[in-house]
Amino acid sequence: MVKTPFLYNSAVTHDATVPHGGTGLPVKALRVEVLEGPDRGQTKVTESETLSVGTAETNDLVLTDETVSRFHLDLLRQGDRIIVVDHGSTNGTLAGQVAVNRAGVPPGSTLRLGKTTIRVGDGETVTMELFEGEALGPLLGRAPAMRQLMARVRRAALSDSSVLILGETGTGKEVLARAIHECSRRADRPFETVDCGSMLPTLVASELFGHEKGSFTGAERQHVGAFERANGGTLFLDEIGELPVGLQTALLGALERRSFRRVGGKEPISVDVRVVSATNRDLRDSVNAGTFRQDVYYRLAVISLFLPPLRDRVDDIPLLATHFLRRSGFVGDISEVLSESAMSALKAHRWPGNVRELRNAVEAAMVMGETPNLGSGNSNQAAAAPRAVSTVAAAPGADPLLEMPYNDARAQLIDQFEDRYIRALVTRAEGNVSLASRLAQMNRAYLTRLLKRHGIQLRRVADDE
Repeated sequence: MVKTPFLYNSAVTHDATVPHGGTGLPVKALRVEVLEGPDRGQTKVTESETLSVGTAETNDLVLTDETVSRFHLDLLRQGDRIIVVDHGSTNGTLAGQVAVNRAGVPPGSTLRLGKTTIRVGDGETVTMELFEGEALGPLLGRAPAMRQLMARVRRAALSDSSVLILGETGTGKEVLARAIHECSRRADRPFETVDCGSMLPTLVASELFGHEKGSFTGAERQHVGAFERANGGTLFLDEIGELPVGLQTALLGALERRSFRRVGGKEPISVDVRVVSATNRDLRDSVNAGTFRQDVYYRLAVISLFLPPLRDRVDDIPLLATHFLRRSGFVGDISEVLSESAMSALKAHRWPGNVRELRNAVEAAMVMGETPNLGSGNSNQAAAAPRAVSTVAAAPGADPLLEMPYNDARAQLIDQFEDRYIRALVTRAEGNVSLASRLAQMNRAYLTRLLKRHGIQLRRVADDE
């Protein structure tokens, strides 16, 4: 099992940019020695900048101390310090007399985990592989963190193992899932998405496995589920951490047996599906808390990939901003929409909404011809210059918008943009609402409201097959 903690080594977003043609990034590995406890004398030296500790067999350092949690803590190299992250362990982690949830300690520090004491320190300098380009399928990145991730994605795509994608909301986990699919042998087969957090628990089973006509009230016809639709391809389970415990058991059975029954069905249906799942929270915390089954976690996290937040990959902002402008149909010079000072402001912003927030800001700048409004909480940003406008006065009445109050004109432009965009989206998705929401990377409920507002009809998801 390939293990990657739900951590991100900000050392790979360090101040010095790695040369674009480079294929490796030198990092300091980690070394842990058990000083006290049942496993005294045990030592673990990693070949990467992260190390996990706990009693579960998938940890890098596996302990037998019954007072240590299954997934107790992670260690992460960050410059000349080591970041300690406790996963909600039962007995906690002590650095001296202080209980820590997340803290930086110098190499040579000792930590107390239940009855066990460990010393954390430096290992050897190792070279982490970097992807040589800036695009891997739909995945874009030039920052070292992303190029390291893209190298792992390329390797992961070669197998059929289940992949768990970890990352904050808005980082682009579905884009990463699509990159895995497009780089795999399944690229010409279906890619299906199920958002486990957006549906009622009673509907998730039907969406995953399908149902037979009459199997429950309202089941007026047979419905083919996502597992069946994805046969031969990839099934992406978004927000997997929201899956109810009862359905976790059913999912595990389908993954282990490679077969399932529709709701209300009697005959097993065999499928060949690769499962990629994603969550914005660390499932190991949930395993420790007993809200997520450990065996399901093992089955989903054969390979784990962490998608870093945008604030830790600022080198990617110009690349992504350009991508969003081109995708929106802008063909001019990028500086016409985003001046040098505006781009500096984008790079200084903290981006709590991550790549999704950047996309919205860039598209708004293009539509409105204004510098993106990044909020008032960014006093350290460079002042952003407004987009240049013509100094030639328009003839009176030449543009009706100029005769309107600002707010009315703004609202009309946004309405026109929405109508044009949604209608083009409908055509691109061939009337499929599920596909349309994925192509637009838009919340499906919000897309439905836009469709209703502009009087546009799309097929229901149940009609996709």
